[in-house]
Amino acid sequence: MNLMKMKNKPKEIFAIDMFIGKKQLQGIYLFLLLSFTVAFSACDKISDNSPDNISPAAASIGLELIADNLVSPLSVVEAPDDSNRLFIVDQTGKIWIVGADGNKIAEPFLDITSKLIALSPQYDERGLLSLAFHPDYKTNGKFYIFYTAPPNPGGPEPGANWDHINRVAEFKVLSGNPDKADMGSERIVLDSDQPQGNHNGGTIAFCADGYLYVSIGDGGGGDDVGPGHVPDWYTVNEGGNGQDIEANLLGNILRIDVNCATGYLIPKSNPFVGKKGKDEIFAFGFRNPYRFSFDMGGQHQLFAGDAGQELYEEISIVTKGGNYGWNVKEGTHCFNTDDPTTNRPDCPDEDPDGRKLIDPIIEVNNVKNPAGGIAVTIVGGNVYRGKTIPELDGRYIFGTFSQSPEAPTAELFIAQSKSSGLWSYEEIILKDLPNDLGLFLKGFGQDLKGEIFITGSTLLGPSGNTGKVYKLAMVE
Repeated sequence: MNLMKMKNKPKEIFAIDMFIGKKQLQGIYLFLLLSFTVAFSACDKISDNSPDNISPAAASIGLELIADNLVSPLSVVEAPDDSNRLFIVDQTGKIWIVGADGNKIAEPFLDITSKLIALSPQYDERGLLSLAFHPDYKTNGKFYIFYTAPPNPGGPEPGANWDHINRVAEFKVLSGNPDKADMGSERIVLDSDQPQGNHNGGTIAFCADGYLYVSIGDGGGGDDVGPGHVPDWYTVNEGGNGQDIEANLLGNILRIDVNCATGYLIPKSNPFVGKKGKDEIFAFGFRNPYRFSFDMGGQHQLFAGDAGQELYEEISIVTKGGNYGWNVKEGTHCFNTDDPTTNRPDCPDEDPDGRKLIDPIIEVNNVKNPAGGIAVTIVGGNVYRGKTIPELDGRYIFGTFSQSPEAPTAELFIAQSKSSGLWSYEEIILKDLPNDLGLFLKGFGQDLKGEIFITGSTLLGPSGNTGKVYKLAMVE
């Protein structure tokens, strides 16, 4: 049985804007030096070493339950301390541990519920959104989280208040207890005022270069306009933060050095150091880069899923200094703030500084697309580098939040690389779940062996206890 099928079927059209909208002594030294150099430079550039035209062999792929009775799990991370423990990020403010024995520990590792802005149980893009362990966690016990805190006083303009703060904070593990965080160890690394409640981005991750990467959306709302959305160079479309690189940190992927006592440092190789643009910015032109990941193998490419607005969802390979087009473009198409349901006939293909607007590698029709669509929004995933399912090796796995905001009908996909242009993608047909996951897909995870996990719940918002974490696995 073929475990993939092409996705070209029309879907019922609904609308919602959510985040929904990775020895000889001299010889070994040289080898390690060359390996480090490749990994370091790979965060700044890409090299597509994946062969084209791979067709995975038939297999029985299914889901292995890892944890349940969660609220709204968003991601899974393995601690780099040889303990074989998985850490699950629950949107409502808790991080849970699944031990090496496969059992979830009864008490959370971290509980910052009291630090969060109050969440709407019906639907919310705020909360505890991401976790990243310091590369030296085994010795220094440091880890980092991205969460949404109550707002600062004032607002982006008179009569408009800030909605919340997007915060990156450092914590340490409790001395003498590896299953508990030291709640008194919090150090605020970065704060960014957010004008609206959605489009927070929210992923943090370390690359092989040792720096922390942070995704932040365009500020929320629609069209990249409204209070807190500054004008940009493209006057045909009103807005916005996606194309601005000077006024704020919104609509960007940042790169910072957290190896300091206070705040953060700027990597000297960041693209706008000594130039126009904020020094923290690594790449820009994003609407809501909710989930991104680094490939654990190859050239450690950065894959980012960016939620579209009306017609197109996208995934891009992100390079240093790259401009990814929003709100000049939505996917590969010219965006139209006057009528987002139609494309403009033409638009610039580069910005005033001569940077080409980089198109995505994957484009998926939104359910609101008149031509038919399959995604309420896209959820960026991971390149499979595990051993359990060899047929998936080196392939990018991603998903859709759902096919409709009214039902938990998420789907998983596998993408096939191409040397240029858009990649093809197919649905992964899971054994016993041939139609959909029966979940709202809220995130992915990957352990240190390269195996992939999915997270989700049957409820749209952060409420109830239907949240589950599964591992992609071979099943009988």
